[in-house]
Amino acid sequence: MSERIEAEQSSGNVFEDLGLPDAEELYAKTALAIRISKIIKRRNLKQKEAAAILGIDQPKVSAILGGKLHGFTMERLFKFLNALDRDVEIIIKKKPSSRSLARTFIGQHAV
Repeated sequence: MSERIEAEQSSGNVFEDLGLPDAEELYAKTALAIRISKIIKRRNLKQKEAAAILGIDQPKVSAILGGKLHGFTMERLFKFLNALDRDVEIIIKKKPSSRSLARTFIGQHAV
């Protein structure tokens, strides 16, 4: 016997889908942390080495890599990306008329 499973289309932001407050900020911070994690992994950096580059201690690197972003502002995550030799570009534009709400988006350029 197979049970019918109901599914709902995602908004594209899991935090919004879960009804969490500050969903846009959570989404953006998570996207930035994923980028930071990928760069650290691609460079084969140990957490202590990454900490030295970022100017933080190793437990904070561990927190970022583990997705524990409480206490990290978006500005601070931008600075970490800069320390990892990445430019951070912020583009503000009018939302398309096809969408009812404006949103925050972190682009998918190469890491």
